[in-house]
Amino acid sequence: MGKTRCLCHGVLQNAIFLEPVAVLPLDGKRERATIPSPMDEEPPPNNLNELLDRFDQAAEKSEKVSLDEIMDAVGRRSFGPLLLLAGLIISSPGVGDIPGVPTVLGLFVLLIAFQLLRGSDHFWLPQWLLNRSVSRETLKKMTSSKWVRKPAKFVDRLLKERLEILIGSKGTYAIAIVSSVMSLAMPLTELVPLSANGVGAGIVAFGVALIARDGLMALIGYVIAAATVTLATFGLM
Repeated sequence: MGKTRCLCHGVLQNAIFLEPVAVLPLDGKRERATIPSPMDEEPPPNNLNELLDRFDQAAEKSEKVSLDEIMDAVGRRSFGPLLLLAGLIISSPGVGDIPGVPTVLGLFVLLIAFQLLRGSDHFWLPQWLLNRSVSRETLKKMTSSKWVRKPAKFVDRLLKERLEILIGSKGTYAIAIVSSVMSLAMPLTELVPLSANGVGAGIVAFGVALIARDGLMALIGYVIAAATVTLATFGLM
């Protein structure tokens, strides 16, 4: 009896450290899906260059890098890094100009912004979107480009905590709303040269503002967003 009690106690004690598992319906079947523990996630990046380094690390793992793997690298529970992820890809020369990329990433931004406005504590994305991938070569080319690294270093040197009213809880909701509007306009930007890159730059500014607690960057994001949408509208006329 004593041995049985010890054995049960040991099993229960070890069970505490098992990863939580959810059973989710899929095509009429029931499958086991592991829910990532917050303790297993990478802390969010602190600036642009750190985010680019995370991209580099993700690219080392396979020839094709999925959105799911990139999200693992930057973290899944913070709005700022995910905005920064999308904005950086959209605004990058060569990558953001690929047909369909701005629209897919616009949907990505729309889904996470909507969930933030609903008060979700983590972000869910459909599997077909998470499975979208980019080649290692393309990702490496983006992260090593002087047109990306040099501006990133310049912006990182300017970051500091200020104008916190623009990045508090209400400010974050405002950023989510504006980001949603920009993401809805993303398909149209594919028809106007360079307008998608401009929208991406605005989303980058919002993402940097949230991770660095820099309200000035949020203000710059609003200006870029307004200017880009206005230019894109005139370009379609």
